[in-house]
Amino acid sequence: MLLLHRMAQPNAALSPPADLAPEPMLDDTSWRDVVQLLRRAAQQSAARGVDAETFMEAAWAACLDASPGLREQLEDKELRRELKKLRKRGLVAAA
Repeated sequence: MLLLHRMAQPNAALSPPADLAPEPMLDDTSWRDVVQLLRRAAQQSAARGVDAETFMEAAWAACLDASPGLREQLEDKELRRELKKLRKRGLVAAA
């Protein structure tokens, strides 16, 4: 399971850096629509007293649900990272 960091980070959705820009098939208007929908969802959540962490967990779950295979890809990546750590410590043999 991936955990969200509680550190303040820049809002890449409002001004994404070049390496985090939307996929080429998503034009500027579509991207603005996505950002607007996210803002509205966040405002509705805040208006109903939902704390930010709960909102972020729900948004992340929705993102994973909308991208088939992404959850498995991230889990696989995390597993490889953990195995690398264990190998570095000599607790798991390298094949």
